[in-house]
Amino acid sequence: MTLLPATARQIDTQVTQAQIDGRTPSLVLGVVRDGALVHLAAAGEQPRPAIDLQYRVGSISKTMTASLIMQLRDAGRLSVDDELEKHLPGTVVGSLTLRQLLGHASGMQREPEGEWWERAAGTDLATLLAGLTADKIAYPPHTAYHYSNLAYALLGGVLERLTGTPWADLLNERLLGPLGMRRTTYAATEPYARGYVVHPWHGTLREEPRTDTGAMAPAGQLWSTIEDLGRWAAFLADPDPSVLAAGTLTEMCAPVVISDLDSWTGGHGLGLELYRDGERVYVGHGGSMPGYVAALVVHRPTRTAVVGFANSYGFPITGLGRRLLTTVLDAEPAFPQPWRPATATPTAELAELTGRWWWMGTSLDLSWDAGDLVAHVRGERVSRFTAEGTDRWRGRSGPENGEILTVRRDDSGRAVAVDIATFVFTRSPDEIP
Repeated sequence: MTLLPATARQIDTQVTQAQIDGRTPSLVLGVVRDGALVHLAAAGEQPRPAIDLQYRVGSISKTMTASLIMQLRDAGRLSVDDELEKHLPGTVVGSLTLRQLLGHASGMQREPEGEWWERAAGTDLATLLAGLTADKIAYPPHTAYHYSNLAYALLGGVLERLTGTPWADLLNERLLGPLGMRRTTYAATEPYARGYVVHPWHGTLREEPRTDTGAMAPAGQLWSTIEDLGRWAAFLADPDPSVLAAGTLTEMCAPVVISDLDSWTGGHGLGLELYRDGERVYVGHGGSMPGYVAALVVHRPTRTAVVGFANSYGFPITGLGRRLLTTVLDAEPAFPQPWRPATATPTAELAELTGRWWWMGTSLDLSWDAGDLVAHVRGERVSRFTAEGTDRWRGRSGPENGEILTVRRDDSGRAVAVDIATFVFTRSPDEIP
């Protein structure tokens, strides 16, 4: 599968113009659809971008740190509502919860003490923890959104203490290896692009250092390629359940905090940034380290994403990635999936439940689909129910997610009403249960 020629030309034009306007030595962006890289757009010559050329991903590393935390949550090793003290005892900011740290809702300041960590040699976890002070919590949790790199260093510390495995090794074992991301590495591995600061007045380049950030690594250490970052984007769109449950990833995409209270165009979930573009919501993350920027933007409903890199600090790549994703979705909407007939027939007891029911003049249409009951209220609000016992169903999606549907029967065993969380629907709009 590839993009249509007209769409590809739009993407290529935007990328080339962005490289000119942003004066970055090299720029590369890829479009991912249905798990595959379908288009590569590149501009610049220092070096010439390529699909296997490494760049630094910066804070996109946080999305992987968060996924490791959620793996341990699913395995019963922790709760996201655990206080940090439970896993890093003696920490002076131990009252903060893992959820608050994941969602940048903890009130913790952005950086550790000392030199700017992104450009300095990193310390070990014990040194980082020893340097923490209680005043690193600037204000109470959930007061406001405040991005914190330090929070993710602490989450990396939780992972290491719980598993006894260094963060980088855990990442390789549990994410990078299983997903085939062999060119995503802790340190730069040739071929890789050198990172630069571009002089604002005469356009010369100053090469930036490539540091080992030590205990801060879970916040921004990694290097990757367009091909590998495309694999990660495909995973965020449609996860491999052997790596992370689909429901867990959906949970990560729910807002912990809204970062833009005036217009609700942005927020943060459990490790993922949330962006609103019109009626669409994208998930992903931006990244920057000295000499590098990176973008990861995913539209999960259509399994479409844009990933990208530039090798100059300050280039506005996340905004460009969002614009390119919107261009693709506007130009080439996802092809609708054809309806297919059912391959099995419901039992008589199930078939009896299907059809229209009424409550207070409101219609409820129940249909049967692959063993589940699907409820449409007024033809609009859709919920799916899974059997939990005889005449008892649990809502698994939609407005009735988590609620109980029970079937009421008369003395002869005929279904006469459907009770959803005490709202009782009957077969006639004139009937009062």
